[in-house]
Amino acid sequence: MKKKNARGEETELLLEILEQGYRKKTWHGPNLKQSIRGVSAREAAWRPGEGRHNIWEEVVHAAYWKYVARRRLLREKRGSFALKGSNWFPRTEAGDEAAWRRDQELLEAEHLRLRAAVEELPEERFDGKTKGLIFGVAFHDVYHAGQIRMLRRLQGKRG
Repeated sequence: MKKKNARGEETELLLEILEQGYRKKTWHGPNLKQSIRGVSAREAAWRPGEGRHNIWEEVVHAAYWKYVARRRLLREKRGSFALKGSNWFPRTEAGDEAAWRRDQELLEAEHLRLRAAVEELPEERFDGKTKGLIFGVAFHDVYHAGQIRMLRRLQGKRG
């Protein structure tokens, strides 16, 4: 008989999925956090063309949707994200390493808050909609990691 851990098997599985999309080494290649490792503020602000998103905007966009998912999981009323606006946040501060670092820290903080929400959620709440939301966040991270990797290649960087 398989022993159930303290948090529960479903909780552990959902946390593992979140971590694979965001920070844990996996078979599919770089996750979101790995995709921005070593990226400077100048590189993060570079655009492949007019009207196209840059790496920096991809990072803040991912942070925003982690915030939205957490709010939905906890059934919280619409609050306020750390930045004014929603979904996409223009980022043009090329060369501002402190601002770039703050936005990376925002992504990390929102990821940790989302993890904590999943850990707190009673397993009886893990219905199809809730699981789909959590899987969706992980897939969203991997999707944007791929976009970031492509932007880095377009800049002549190795992935």
